[in-house]
Amino acid sequence: MTMTKSLTFMREFLTFRRFAIVGVSNDPKKYGHIVYHNLKDKGFTVFPVNPNVQQIGDDPCYARLADLPEPVDGAVLVVPPPVTEKIVREAADAGITRVWMQPGAESDEAIQFCEQHGMSVVHDACIMTMT
Repeated sequence: MTMTKSLTFMREFLTFRRFAIVGVSNDPKKYGHIVYHNLKDKGFTVFPVNPNVQQIGDDPCYARLADLPEPVDGAVLVVPPPVTEKIVREAADAGITRVWMQPGAESDEAIQFCEQHGMSVVHDACIMTMT
């Protein structure tokens, strides 16, 4: 993907409004927490996903993408690369075709999986710099 196409896709990704944030945390110092609140504060509808967290503030947290109460336009991944490799498969199974891998979440295997399964993928870029 060229830089121009990449920037175009990043902008297009953010025209959508409903995202799952995978790897959300209750710890305000963790990027999952920061990304979740940043997007929520900017008016996006966000669903927190983490099997080890019950609630984020007043919002219920979901264990898996398959547990979300309604469809989302994309998933933002803030997890280690081995978890990303699992989550992109869950995303495909859940019909999620857009994935944003936050810096540190990406892996070649996960990126290849997305590309081979017709999923749009952003990596090597922070979503907060684009919002």
